Amino acid sequence: MGPVAVTIGPPPEPVHTIAVYAFDGMAPFELGVVVEVFGLARPELTGLLGAPWYGLKVCADRPGVPLRAIGGFSMTAHHGLDELAAADTVIVVAVPNTFSGEVSPGLVAALRTAHERGARIVSICSGAFALAAAGLLDGRDATTHWRYAELLQQRHPSVRVNPDVLYVDNGDILTSAGSAAGIDLCLHLVRRDHGAKVANTVARRFVVPPHRAGGQAQFIEAAVAPVEEEDDGVTRSMLWALDHLASPLTVAVLAQTARMSDRSYLRHFTARNGTSPMRWVITQRIAASLPLLESPDGTVEEIATAVGFESAATFRHHFGRAMRTSPTAYRRTFGHGAA
Repeated sequence: MGPVAVTIGPPPEPVHTIAVYAFDGMAPFELGVVVEVFGLARPELTGLLGAPWYGLKVCADRPGVPLRAIGGFSMTAHHGLDELAAADTVIVVAVPNTFSGEVSPGLVAALRTAHERGARIVSICSGAFALAAAGLLDGRDATTHWRYAELLQQRHPSVRVNPDVLYVDNGDILTSAGSAAGIDLCLHLVRRDHGAKVANTVARRFVVPPHRAGGQAQFIEAAVAPVEEEDDGVTRSMLWALDHLASPLTVAVLAQTARMSDRSYLRHFTARNGTSPMRWVITQRIAASLPLLESPDGTVEEIATAVGFESAATFRHHFGRAMRTSPTAYRRTFGHGAA
């Protein structure tokens, strides 16, 4: 038998590992969000991914020991804190007792090790207390559930706590507000890693908006800036538009800012963001109107002009479609001094 030719191709792409921390007595929702986003098989992404989907590991202080969950059931984590410390992204969805300040020393050590290695560290809801206990939030902006924001600030005064945002992205450290805001942050991570089209596809299976422009209690208080990948024309135009929302914005104006033709800009913008430029502008204007409506200053007409709508009627139309309520009703519910 003659020699057999063997063709050696390029090595397979490494799988980005996500490690999430589980503990005895936890509520299952936030953990379920992480598992849903990063742990499910994704046949709907066939042909869209340029790299493998994530590898998820649920980790605990004592792997193999049953962990009680709120709701009357138990679960078992098969991985320990050494694997959490070695992951590419580490997510802490909560701490066992927020008000007592109890954080596992093993978790604190694993977070520090992971961060020193260059891992991306993420918290959802009260998980920010674990990151703060590890010293990872010192001198940084961070958020947590509005109910815990004041306590986090008191316990860790070197952290700049912002209770009014859905999430804060510091690049290597990301924190989010309570529960459902974890969905927004997880989709944001997917968007950072794989682009808007993949994130939108995951959101569609999740049956949630791919990029929430508003919510409840902790409303988005300012338009979320686009993820900067390179200094490309689309990014530059989006950042410029966020600073000029009150100005007349058209596809032609944005394309000129991006130094592209109108047709090329439309194609690149839609491929990048999963929506058209003008739909995106409307979303940003509505988001910018929310803090103004929450303030007692200014009429609806004045606010409409301030965020760039041609008239109060146009503002009311788009606000109603996006928020399922009117600007006046929103102000009555969420304005300062509202019950």
